[in-house]
Amino acid sequence: MINNEEFQDEIGNNHISTNAKNPVRDDAFAITDDEKIVRIKKDVENILTTLGMDLTDDSMKGTPNRVAKMFVKEIFAGLNPAKKPKASTFENNYKYGEMLVEKNITVYSTCEHHLLPIIGRAHVAYISNGSVIGLSKMNRIVEYYAKRPQVQERLTMQIVQEMQIALGTDDVACVIDAKHLCVNSRGIGDIESSTVTSEFGGKFKEAQTRREFLDYIKLDTKF
Repeated sequence: MINNEEFQDEIGNNHISTNAKNPVRDDAFAITDDEKIVRIKKDVENILTTLGMDLTDDSMKGTPNRVAKMFVKEIFAGLNPAKKPKASTFENNYKYGEMLVEKNITVYSTCEHHLLPIIGRAHVAYISNGSVIGLSKMNRIVEYYAKRPQVQERLTMQIVQEMQIALGTDDVACVIDAKHLCVNSRGIGDIESSTVTSEFGGKFKEAQTRREFLDYIKLDTKF
C-alpha cells in the first residue's frame, strides 16, 4: 500500500496538477517582501550548511541573500497580485477583424514539483470583438503568470483566461512549447524532450480557426 510521502512523490515526478489555480495560502501577503527575504535567507543558509557548504568562503557568503532576493523579487514575483500588469485595451477603430498572433514570447517559469526551471516559448492569439490589447501587454501577461511555481498546463490556461477577461471575448488561444529541467537534468535525464500544451477558447475550438493559428506559429520569422 502506497504511503502519503510516496503518493506525493508520484504526483510530483509525473508533473500532475491538482489545482487549476496556484495553491497560495490566504495569508501569503501578511508579511512584507523584505521580511520574506530575511526568512528565506536563513532557510537557504540551513540548506547549504546541511549539504556541507562553507558559507564563510568568499564565493558563497552572499548566496543565501542572493537566492532569497531572487525568489521574492524575481522568479516568484508573479505570486504577488500587486505585480499584476494592467492589461489596457483600446477600441478597434481600424476594424481589424482577423486573427492577431503574438508568437515566440519567452517563457521563464519554475516547476512547482522540483523548483527547477521551465524554459520555452508561448504563442498567443485572439480575434477582436471590438477591443484590442497592446502587444507588449500580451508578453507581460505571460511573464506575470510564469513568475511563480507552476505547472505548464495551468500556466497555459491562466494566460488564456486573463486575455479573455481583458478583451471581453472567448476567442483567445495559447500554445506553449517548453523544456522542463526537472525532466532534462534529473530523473529520466532526457535533454531533448519538450512539453507542448494548448488552450483554445471560443472560435479557436473550430477546426479551421485552430488550424490557421497553428499554421501561423509554424512560420519561420526572419529579420
